[in-house]
Amino acid sequence: MTSNKIIDVVAGALMRPDGSFMLGNRPEGKPYAGYWEFPGGKVEAGETPLAALKREFHEEMGIAVTAATPWLTKIHHYEHASVHLRFFRIWDWQGEPQSREGQAFAWQTPGRLTVEPMLPANGPILKSLALPACHAITCAAEIGVEAQLERLAERDWGLVQVREPQMAREALADFVARAAAIVRPRGGKLVVNADPAWLAGWPVDGVHLNGARLAALDARPAFDWVGASIHGAAELARAGELGLDYALLSPVAPTVSHPGAAVLGWDGFAACLAGEVPLPVYALGGLDAGDLDAARARGAHGVALMRGAWR
Repeated sequence: MTSNKIIDVVAGALMRPDGSFMLGNRPEGKPYAGYWEFPGGKVEAGETPLAALKREFHEEMGIAVTAATPWLTKIHHYEHASVHLRFFRIWDWQGEPQSREGQAFAWQTPGRLTVEPMLPANGPILKSLALPACHAITCAAEIGVEAQLERLAERDWGLVQVREPQMAREALADFVARAAAIVRPRGGKLVVNADPAWLAGWPVDGVHLNGARLAALDARPAFDWVGASIHGAAELARAGELGLDYALLSPVAPTVSHPGAAVLGWDGFAACLAGEVPLPVYALGGLDAGDLDAARARGAHGVALMRGAWR
């Protein structure tokens, strides 16, 4: 029987520049022995989550964490306990990981795991690691369809959102087909900001929901990838309840498209992510790739760029 008490736990993903990350397996004598997980452990009384993370990684593998950013939070109910998991991504550390508790470690590539079985709580976390740091949003209405397609082809984008509300359905279908032919053969994901019912049979990986569509949903749309545009903590919670894969929180800074609109600023952005963060959140609005570190420091997965992607 699962205990009613919820145990506070931290876990961390050591991140290499190529996007690979480290998993460890649980040693003998612990529940789920032999299962693979993100290393970590319990938060002790009086500890902050970051302090607990640093202590656990030093105790478990003998390294000193020097740069880590908050990422996701999950509550998971096991047979033996309920745990409140706070995940961090660790960008820099001193020392080489070593087994101090008889466990093994393995570097893994998102979407191509070579170890099993996996601890049950980690399924959504592993999917989230497949999302890139920068999420590009099209603006063909401003720069032109042909120019937009040319710029899509200039680099490999891991995640592209087609957002062209001015396009009629047939024109949008044609544009999506042409964009998909550029993005998807390179391993990128293409999502479309439109009525989910339109997308049946289109060459897409998912749908992106605006605020109105998010509010109207009773269940997650049946796509591999589903994201949403949000503007505060309540919508973030709703996206989490529906089991969405990511969200864009905006506006962080003033934008050309919404002059004079109220902005979150980095403090407001961080305040929205101060509670539960059940899915990866991108910072959006008046940003460019140079804002990535600032976004991550405040709990974001990365940055979403529209005009900033195509300059």
